[in-house]
Amino acid sequence: MLNGSLRVAVKAWGKLIPPGILCLSVFLAGCVASRPADIADICRIFEERRGWYKAAVNTEERWGIPVPVSMAFIYQESGFRARAKPGRKKILWVFPGPRLSTAYGYAQALDSTWQDYMDQSGNWDARRDSFADAIDFVGWYNAMSVRMNQIPSTDAANLYYAYHEGNAGFARQSHTGKPWLLDTGSKVRENARRFQVQYDRCQADLAKNWFQRLFS
Repeated sequence: MLNGSLRVAVKAWGKLIPPGILCLSVFLAGCVASRPADIADICRIFEERRGWYKAAVNTEERWGIPVPVSMAFIYQESGFRARAKPGRKKILWVFPGPRLSTAYGYAQALDSTWQDYMDQSGNWDARRDSFADAIDFVGWYNAMSVRMNQIPSTDAANLYYAYHEGNAGFARQSHTGKPWLLDTGSKVRENARRFQVQYDRCQADLAKNWFQRLFS
């Protein structure tokens, strides 16, 4: 958290310095990307965050999980909030207690699963509040689910059940006894389909480099 003096300085700098430079200037204070303006439209997200588009494409190329599927996972898990955390338990129905889990960041990855990802992917300095690292984590985990449980890479609902329950839990069909989870998986599937329709519309333009965009 920024102290009082630094908050005043950042507010003053923000009137003079572009956001990207300002973010770099206060990096040590923990600056992270803000939420996109329209999280329901994958084209608008990528137009606003070209770096996110590149990260999503890199994830698809590395792990074989379609861009719309990975984006639907992050939409569901955090709503594209970098520092998302689960709620807290209540003590005596009033006082905030411990959080429900160690999930954190764009992908709501648990501490233990994130450590497995860093160890197995080679991304040893990955951060859960980095979009590029988080979407790569989603791709890594879903690729594991494809391999272990033969789930098609486009089957967003069943991939989500494995993501939530773990691949061993999915193999036991533990998700089938949780109506709320089945409903959430259906939402992930519908969001992936919606993102795919949108992505089909803008993918060609997104793939253009800055020079090509000058003449389009």
